[in-house]
Amino acid sequence: MSIFNLFKRSTIKCPRCLGKRFVDWDDIRRLNRQLKWVPAPCAYCDATGRVPKEMLSKVSVDCMYLTIDLPESVIEKIREGDPETIEKGKRRELFVDHLIKYSEHHYLTENLDAESIANLYLKFEAENAPFAVTKEELIKYIQGVIELKKTVLN
Repeated sequence: MSIFNLFKRSTIKCPRCLGKRFVDWDDIRRLNRQLKWVPAPCAYCDATGRVPKEMLSKVSVDCMYLTIDLPESVIEKIREGDPETIEKGKRRELFVDHLIKYSEHHYLTENLDAESIANLYLKFEAENAPFAVTKEELIKYIQGVIELKKTVLN
């Protein structure tokens, strides 16, 4: 064993991307993150395919908030297990879960389209929402919820 191995962090194959360095649709389905992620370089392993073993105890593999589009400082806080940053991520996931359920409910029970659901949401829900969203983003997102619901129902 060389002296350099003593200082090397013990790593394992990334459980999020399975070592591919990229999260694809199969990974998204496997981790049940449809409507929450899109295919992209893996933020869990920083697109290296490997993670330190201790990361598994700090950050859940399916942590919705840990995505590649966050500022590097936020990604680092998540990887280090910063409680405040992790809590913000949990609040964001609850917001997204609520939006999905809200959209599904109005689509299934009232047969509303994406734009009508977005208008209803913006009129009655947006003021109390913890995160802001534009009407265009909201319509696009709700359309994705509807499309996924259609494929599940068929």
